[in-house]
Amino acid sequence: MKIDIAVVKGDGVGPEMMETTLRVLQAVSQKYGHDLQAQEVLACGEALETCGEPLPGASLAICKNAKAVLFGNSGLAKYRNQPLDKRPEYGLMKIRQALGVHTTIRPVTIYPGLAHLSPLKDEIIAKGLDIVFLRDIVGGILCSKEKVRRVGDSGQEAYEIEYYHEQMITDTAVLGFELAQNRKNKLTVLDKANALETSKLWQETVFKLGEKYPSTTIDHYYIDLAAMKIIESPHVFDVVLASNLFGDIISDEGTQLTGTPYMFGSAEVAKDSRGIYTPNQLHNPDESIIGAGIVNPIGMIAAAALMLRLSFGLEAEALAIETAIKLVIERGYRTRDIARPGEEWLSTQAMGDRIIEALG
Repeated sequence: MKIDIAVVKGDGVGPEMMETTLRVLQAVSQKYGHDLQAQEVLACGEALETCGEPLPGASLAICKNAKAVLFGNSGLAKYRNQPLDKRPEYGLMKIRQALGVHTTIRPVTIYPGLAHLSPLKDEIIAKGLDIVFLRDIVGGILCSKEKVRRVGDSGQEAYEIEYYHEQMITDTAVLGFELAQNRKNKLTVLDKANALETSKLWQETVFKLGEKYPSTTIDHYYIDLAAMKIIESPHVFDVVLASNLFGDIISDEGTQLTGTPYMFGSAEVAKDSRGIYTPNQLHNPDESIIGAGIVNPIGMIAAAALMLRLSFGLEAEALAIETAIKLVIERGYRTRDIARPGEEWLSTQAMGDRIIEALG
């Protein structure tokens, strides 16, 4: 198979993670007899410095014609106070719009050997934490078409609009049910239907759609209770479905509970199976490590595995990468961020080498 992808290295530590990830992708492609065609595009900070915009038209065209886009770290402090269209992350927003992605998928688990990094108690970890978060990314207050800031009778005031229609919800919910059927056949929907009309629509739409998936159990939590429950009993969650704002918050909470939030991939998928694949934590805030070759590449590599599974239907290849990651961790290999004090650790490139070896 031809694996045709566009590659956005991104800013900061992005190029280092991406170089290692592409070597892993090339190794798995050779192992399974695929033709990897990875076309690098000018974008983000590099594009801003070169041509004054974060995603030139030629780069956008390449992304639109590719089956998937691998996207590295985005954003640097020096651009933080610039207008949105002059910040690196605006390039990602343009790709999202062009590909028509509608749902973010974030798998999260605790890796054996790294459980000590989790803030959870041992007795909670022992029960397990293995969750896939699905979050709508086209509706809700974060995508409000009406953003108002003005002076009112009581001084400054502001508002956005929380808006959903059934199709937005259905697009994400269908993916949730399909994922659930390949896991424990359990889907948990989170909302605030006791207070918000949009949440009532979410709840009604998901439960109605559930009639088409009679073998799947649907659980429900209000978002505030879920935020507590996921700390107390993460093992009760499997596939979690939420609206844009609630999903943004609960998925970050879930990844942080593992203690290794930078070691997971994230997928943004469209109806035609095209997608954008990034590290779970897209914006690495530690600019002191840029160019030092010490950033952990596993989140980017895990994103590449998601890409093979979701955009190309290559389950065996995706599983091979994920298994290699687990093997490397089980064998005690560490990058600096996950090493114990005094423990030997590997460079970004060396961690990639170990994962490639484990693929064999």
